[in-house]
Amino acid sequence: MDVRFGPAGNPPSFHAQGYKSSLDMPAWLRAQGLNAYEYQCVRGVHIKETTARKLGELARANGIFLSIHAPYYITLGTADPVLREKTRMHLLKSMQAAWWMGASPVVFHPGTGGGRDRAGTMARARELLLEVLAAAEEMGLAGICLAPETAGKPAQLGNLEEVLEFCSLDSRVVPAVDFAHIHAAGQGALKTAEDFAAVLDVIESRLGREAVQKLHIHFSPIEFNRAGEKRHRTTLDTGYGPDFSLLAELIVERNLTPTIICESWDRQVEDALVFKALYERMKKKAGG
Repeated sequence: MDVRFGPAGNPPSFHAQGYKSSLDMPAWLRAQGLNAYEYQCVRGVHIKETTARKLGELARANGIFLSIHAPYYITLGTADPVLREKTRMHLLKSMQAAWWMGASPVVFHPGTGGGRDRAGTMARARELLLEVLAAAEEMGLAGICLAPETAGKPAQLGNLEEVLEFCSLDSRVVPAVDFAHIHAAGQGALKTAEDFAAVLDVIESRLGREAVQKLHIHFSPIEFNRAGEKRHRTTLDTGYGPDFSLLAELIVERNLTPTIICESWDRQVEDALVFKALYERMKKKAGG
């Protein structure tokens, strides 16, 4: 298996060519030279079972690896019983859609950090995450992994340490490492190859070689301010990190096979191809 590259959702260039349905994405992505696709349920899980199953069939036929991004409305550590039930529902509905598609993992944002009660928020988040996994097993969804995503703002739950803590709870929880978010939350933290290596090293030390080998990655240039993430940028915007070539070099050097989902603003396919070309250049340079 090699490194997979693909977009988060359907880009403007897809629609500009006259396509409307996500069912057209697998063949279109294959024609572009990509092999991954993160289906977006960020505004809610509205896909029907027949459509989801068809998307999965088309993805497999075209060699496209599928994952899902769950709704933005998740607040895993909330103390509010109504929001807690809604979070549970959003995650389970996303896992059900993933099951129909044959997609995994289900990526999600853990939600707000709870202010001064961060420890209490994390405790509630751990408890609810385990409840969701138990419910998923009862529904026959035990094969679907959940992937908490590293947050773009320090005020949000989901710094790297917290994500790894979630992953230590159960083998069905895997990290979704958004390097743009880590960069933004850390005020430009990823400047050197050593900075990227430190992230990979801590994941391997906590979760083992296989976890870092098959890492689910989000990547794009990003703009940030004092609060952290402001907005995703593109490779056409100058002056924004992090630099994908630094990560690509480590992927080649360590013989990793991650899935890299590009979240560049409106250029998620075009920039995924830029990242793929950088990786292939590094691989060729290393004699691979």
